Amino acid sequence: MTFFFRIPPLFWLFVFSSVLGLHQLSGQEISRADYQRAHDFLWENINNKKVFNLRLTSDFFPDSTGIWWLDQGAESKNFYRLSFNDFKKEPLFDQDQLADALSTLLKDTISGNQLPFDRVNYISADSLAFAIRGTRYVLDLKTYQVKRRKSERPAWDRMRSTSPDGKWTAYTNDYNLYVKSTESGEVFQLSAEGQKNYEYGTYYGWGDLIEGENGERPEQFTVIWSPDSRYLRTNICDLRNAEKMYLLDYSVDTLFKPRLLSYYRGSPGDTTLIQLTPVFYDLETKEQLPTDLGPRGYVMNYSMWWMEKSPKVIIVDRERGYQKLTYLQLDLETGETETLFSESSTTNIPERVEMRMLEDRDKFVFLSERSGWQHLYSFDLKTRKITPLTSGDYFVHGTVRIDEQNGWVYFVASGVDPEDNPYYEYLYRVNVDGGPVEALSPETGHHNIDFSPDGRFFIDEYSTYEQAPTFLLRESATGAIRAELLKTDISGLEAMGWSPPEAFTAVARDGETIIHGAYWKPTNFDPNRKYPIIDNSYTGPHTHVFPTRFERVLYGGQQDLAELGFIVVRIDGMGTYGRSKAFHDVSYRNMGKNLLDHVLAIRQLGERHAWADTSRVGIFGHSAGGYDAGHAVLEYPDFYKVAVASSADHDFRMEKAWWPEMYMGWPVDSTYHQASNITMAGNLKGKLLITHGGLDENVNPSATFKLAEALIKANKEFDMLILPSQHHGYGGVHSRYFRKKRWNYFVEHLLGAKPIWDLEAQAEK
Repeated sequence: MTFFFRIPPLFWLFVFSSVLGLHQLSGQEISRADYQRAHDFLWENINNKKVFNLRLTSDFFPDSTGIWWLDQGAESKNFYRLSFNDFKKEPLFDQDQLADALSTLLKDTISGNQLPFDRVNYISADSLAFAIRGTRYVLDLKTYQVKRRKSERPAWDRMRSTSPDGKWTAYTNDYNLYVKSTESGEVFQLSAEGQKNYEYGTYYGWGDLIEGENGERPEQFTVIWSPDSRYLRTNICDLRNAEKMYLLDYSVDTLFKPRLLSYYRGSPGDTTLIQLTPVFYDLETKEQLPTDLGPRGYVMNYSMWWMEKSPKVIIVDRERGYQKLTYLQLDLETGETETLFSESSTTNIPERVEMRMLEDRDKFVFLSERSGWQHLYSFDLKTRKITPLTSGDYFVHGTVRIDEQNGWVYFVASGVDPEDNPYYEYLYRVNVDGGPVEALSPETGHHNIDFSPDGRFFIDEYSTYEQAPTFLLRESATGAIRAELLKTDISGLEAMGWSPPEAFTAVARDGETIIHGAYWKPTNFDPNRKYPIIDNSYTGPHTHVFPTRFERVLYGGQQDLAELGFIVVRIDGMGTYGRSKAFHDVSYRNMGKNLLDHVLAIRQLGERHAWADTSRVGIFGHSAGGYDAGHAVLEYPDFYKVAVASSADHDFRMEKAWWPEMYMGWPVDSTYHQASNITMAGNLKGKLLITHGGLDENVNPSATFKLAEALIKANKEFDMLILPSQHHGYGGVHSRYFRKKRWNYFVEHLLGAKPIWDLEAQAEK
C-alpha cells in the first residue's frame, strides 16, 4: 500500500533556506579570476607597469645651477632639465640624436623614447655621463659624441681608508692598525696589542656568519678621520667573552650534511656581549691618545661627532637599558672628557640620537623628549645653556638641513595642526637662536624633502593615502613654488577599477585617545556582502604603519589580499611611534598588549559598517609583526581566528639584545615571560601558520621552533613552514611560494573557500 502526503509549500521554503544557510556557513567560492586580480595588484605588477613616477628619478646639478629628472611613461621615457636662472622646463638633451649615436656605438637598435638608462651624472653644461650594462659613457652635448668613460679613481678597497687630505692610508694587519704615507710609502704601526678576538680597526658586523664553530669571522674594517686628517678614530673589538647564536644551513645542493653557521649576537640581559672600545690616534706623533672612554657593549655603543675647527669630539654615551644618555665633550689635546648634560627617562629614550653641529656659532642642535613631545633644542658650548627651538603638542622627526651661515634649522614635523592627520610630515624652519617656526610646505599631505647642494631650493614630494604624488621645486627661504616638475600617473591603476584605501579613526583603550587606521576593499566590493577582516600588523614601537605616502598603499600585501574577498586593515594603536611620549610609553614593558587597540578599532569598524564581519578576523605580520600575529590568536583567541606569523620574535628573551631592552626594559624581568607567545601556547583555538627562514641571522628561528614545541606539548593543531635557504626577508621563488601559502591559508580558514594552488599558468597570462 502506498501513502501520499501533501507537504505544505512553506516546508520547502524552510528546507531551502536551511540548506542555503548551511552553504553560506560552510564557506564561499573563489575563482581563478579572483586570484588573477590579486596577482595583478602585486607591487611588481604595478610599479612602472600600471603606475608611473611613484618616485622622482632626478638629481640637482652639483654646482646648484639646475636640476634634471626623468618622466617615465607607459610608452616612453623622457629626460628634462630646469635651469635655476629662468626656471624653464626643457629637454635635457636630444634623445633621438643620442639614440642614433648609441646605435652606432653599441651596434644595436636604440630608440630615442626608450633609452637604455634611467640616470645621468651631470658633469658640466656641455657633458653628461651615464651607464649602460655596467659600462660608463660620456656624452658631449655639443657634438653628441659618446665615449667610454675612463675610471677616475681606483677601485674601492673596503679594507683600507685614505685620509681626507690624501696623505695617509689606514689598514689592519694581524689584528693591529697601521698607516702608510702615500707620499713616502713609509709604514707606521699604531697598535701592538691586537690579537684574534681582540682586534683593532674592526667592528661588529650584523651579518658576520661564520662557517663552523671555529671558523673565521668575515673581515671588517673601519676608521674615521678627523676633517683635518690629523686624528684617527677606530674601535677595539673584543670578542673574547662574546657568545654566539647558531644556524643550520640545509640549502647547499652539493652537501648532504647541513653546514653549521654561527654569529656573535647577544640576547636581552646577556653579560656576554661584544665589547667595543673607542681609540684615537694622533697622526703627528703616531701615538694613541689617552681617554677615559671605556668599553661598551655593542648595543649601547658611543655616538661621536668631530669638531672641524678644534681638536674636540662631541660624544653621546648611552647606558644599558636606554633610560639615560649623556652628552660629553672630549678634548683630544688633553684627553679630558667633560660632561655637558644628561637625558633620563623612567621608560626609555629612543635609540636614534640626532645631533647637528653649528661650530661657527659654538652650538649644536639635538632632539629630546624632555617636554613630553620630541622637539628640537640647541646647546651653547660657551654658556652651557639649553634652549628649546620648538615646543607644543607636535612631534619633530628630525633636521634635514642646517644653514649655519644664516642660522636656520630646517626640520620635518607632524601634528602641528591638531585637525590634521598626526602622521603627515611637513617642512619647517626655525632660527638656531630661537624665534617663530615657519611652515614651508603647507599642502595637506605627507612631504618628502630633498635640498639642492647649496640649499637655495628643495624638491617637495607630497601625497596622501588617496592622492598620488606631486613633485614641486620650492625656494628654501619662503617655500614659494618655482616649478611643478612632475605628477605620478595612476591612470593604469584606475583602469583596473582600483580606488584608494579609506582612512578611519577609533577610540583607544583609554576611552579618549583617537587612533588612526586605513582599510582596503576589493575592487569588486559589494556593500551587501559580509567580508572577513584581516589585520596587517606591525606594532613595533619604533615606527607606525598608517600609509602616509601614496606609495605605501600599493605595497605590503593589502590590495592583493583584499582581492581574494577580504577587508585588510592597518592600525596604529597606542604605543607606536610619532606622537607624544605618553602615547609611546603605553607599550613600554607592555608589548604583549599592543594589539588591544587593534581589537577595539576593528570592533568599532564593524559597528559602523554592516559589511565588516568581525566574527571572522585574521591577522598576518612579519618580524615584530609576526610576533603580533602569533600573539593575536593566543592573547585574543576568541577574536582573532586565523593567523600567519612569519619570521617572528615569539619570545623577546631569545631576540637580539638591543630591541627588546629598548622597549621591554632591562634587566630582564617577569614582563618578558608574560609577553611570550611560547608561554601562552595553550591558549590557541584558531588556525595558526608559523614560518621562518632557516638562515635568519636577524631574528633567529629558534623561537619559532620553540613555539612549535610548546604547541605540540599543549596538544594544539598548527601549521609550520620553514624556508631553509632564506634569511629574515624572503626573495624570489621563496617569496612567491610564501605569499601563495599566506593567501590560501586565509582563503581556506577565514573565507571558508577551497583554495587554488596551481596559479602560475593563470598569473602568466
